[in-house]
Amino acid sequence: MRVITGSARGRKLRTLEGKDVRPTTDMVKEAMFSIIQFDIEGRKVLDLFAGCGQLGIEAISRGADFVTFVDKSKQSIDVINDNIKTVGFAQSSKIVNKDYAAFLSGCTDKFDIVFLDPPYSIGLLQEALSKLDKVIKDTSTVICEHPYGENVPDFAGNLPKFRQYKYGKVAVTVYKRGEIDG
Repeated sequence: MRVITGSARGRKLRTLEGKDVRPTTDMVKEAMFSIIQFDIEGRKVLDLFAGCGQLGIEAISRGADFVTFVDKSKQSIDVINDNIKTVGFAQSSKIVNKDYAAFLSGCTDKFDIVFLDPPYSIGLLQEALSKLDKVIKDTSTVICEHPYGENVPDFAGNLPKFRQYKYGKVAVTVYKRGEIDG
């Protein structure tokens, strides 16, 4: 796994090993960042269910101002710390070892962009989307990766579902305000 573009382009990132680990593929990651390519510079980002931190690291590499990485797994936090050191983004990030619900209930920050890539098909995505109100603005964008065909709600906090994209067995759903073109 590597950083696709930006200031850390080509840097290799570490990931956890095992059958329960499912890093975002480069194709899906590139698609996600194409969706927000003009909206990322200078933004404050939340990488919830961060895993190895690749989405947040890609965001900083592409110009995001600051990323908060949240994961409940100590092993994931260790990998995120290693990856942040590898790319030199310690000044632009905060790493939180907490369950998503505990983090969201206690968070006072507001984020411009939120990435959600929880373990698939166990209801975490739907629960997290319902708890985002407190950490997003009316102008925020929420981007979710999930299995294609999984039901996702029509709203993430107060943001409506904007568009859904399909990449093989994976779907990317975007929540934000705006008109769907075409």
